[in-house]
Amino acid sequence: MRIGIDVGGTNTDAVLMDGRTVLAGVKRSTTADVTSGIGDAIRALREQSPFENADVRAVMIGTTHFVNALVQARDLAPTAVVRLGLPASAALPPLTDWPETLVSAISAKVYLAHGGHEFDGRPISPLDPAELRAQAADMRAAGVRSVAIASVFSPLNAELESAAAEILRAELPEFVTFSLSHEIGRLGILERENATVINAALRELGAEVIEGLATTVRGLGITAPIYLSQNDGTLMDEDFVRRYPVATFASGPTNSMRGAAETTGLATCAVVDVGGTTADIGLIEGGFPREAAASVAVAGVRTNFRMPDVISIGIGGGSIVDVDSAEVGPESVGFRLTEKALVFGGDVLTATDIAVAGGRVTLGDPARVAHLDPALVERVLHRIDQRIAEAIDRMRTSPEPIPVVAVGGGAVLLAPTLPGLGAIVRPENAGVANAIGASISQVGAEIDTVESIVPGSRDTVLAALKERAIAEAIAAGADPATVSILDVDEIPIPYLPGGATRVRIKAVGDLEGVSA
Repeated sequence: MRIGIDVGGTNTDAVLMDGRTVLAGVKRSTTADVTSGIGDAIRALREQSPFENADVRAVMIGTTHFVNALVQARDLAPTAVVRLGLPASAALPPLTDWPETLVSAISAKVYLAHGGHEFDGRPISPLDPAELRAQAADMRAAGVRSVAIASVFSPLNAELESAAAEILRAELPEFVTFSLSHEIGRLGILERENATVINAALRELGAEVIEGLATTVRGLGITAPIYLSQNDGTLMDEDFVRRYPVATFASGPTNSMRGAAETTGLATCAVVDVGGTTADIGLIEGGFPREAAASVAVAGVRTNFRMPDVISIGIGGGSIVDVDSAEVGPESVGFRLTEKALVFGGDVLTATDIAVAGGRVTLGDPARVAHLDPALVERVLHRIDQRIAEAIDRMRTSPEPIPVVAVGGGAVLLAPTLPGLGAIVRPENAGVANAIGASISQVGAEIDTVESIVPGSRDTVLAALKERAIAEAIAAGADPATVSILDVDEIPIPYLPGGATRVRIKAVGDLEGVSA
């Protein structure tokens, strides 16, 4: 058995799984400290379907803890960013496009240093150890606790980032952590650098969150390994989370989409996950979320690490309704829905109240919304359906019909059919699909590199990279018997010599020792 948990802004959902069978599924309010809500959910699972602690082989968790910290600019470590690229790359220094509130929240220190490579692999300039040591002295005086290092074209050649880290590490206190851009982002210095700085700022919080989760789970007598789900639907262990907390940012929508695919058996579909605050819309292709091809903005910062292609709109069960305009959201009562909504005795008109008044769901006391104008109710419900349908249409890349799956606790807001899209598929256990998605997460590895592919060498080069991806997935904890290549992407780079081609290969497999 395994436990899957997904922590949202409003609810914490949990499931107890035996293979592919859902033994129990619960929904509890998310708490301010997150971990106590997880404890409540696990205890509720035990009440619904008693289990022995020793029977639980793994606990998989998806959490919004890190992205919330970034959005709210809190719990971030004093961070320095070192860009290796002088005399080039000085026109746009690090953090140029960051919101001032975030720059202040991380007490940012910015340094430009010599180093980096040209697009063809030639060095821009040699590393200057004395320059880096002087910068380290300034960091030490400023109280920096985390360092992000980004070198120009480091995904092609990472040796200068590693060398710079060793020089700085020798000059700074042992507690200072280091994040290297070639391990986090893709080609594109500004976006990759941004992702690395975000990761660096979250390193301390990553250690605290993992410690809190472990304490909560262990305090309930469960000794199984704890994993957190990544943006791409795969798992990472506790040590990986400490090093790369940024990889959890989109785990919520990813878990929902994976859960939708699992509960419906659809390998390709559009998924609408309606929570308490937002509705997330994405596409499943081959059982996994489609990845965003371009850079993704997180808290106003452009990044380019692995993220699902998701549109989020401010419609959820707790969304506040404007009576005059019949608009819904983006403001929401969030996890206070059961206190604030009219049907629960509150004084705020929410989307849930409208759904109850329109007969789409029965919750709380329907008599408390009987006074609502039927014309208003109809207009609001139509607007909800219309905005969701428009978002799905924006995600489609083909006019061909595609199944639409609705999941999440707020899916009750939607009509049985959406304009222009037909009937909605509503799977069993749709309310906890995100937790199911977390529980079935696999272990993965991705190779993202630039190779010289000359005539006659393609098959040999790809075969070697596939073997490397499979080996890395196994090393990350995947069962060797289940590992397969999920995706191969080749992009020729015409401005590089020698048949240069960017190759991305992704391998996934089931977690070893845990049946799914």
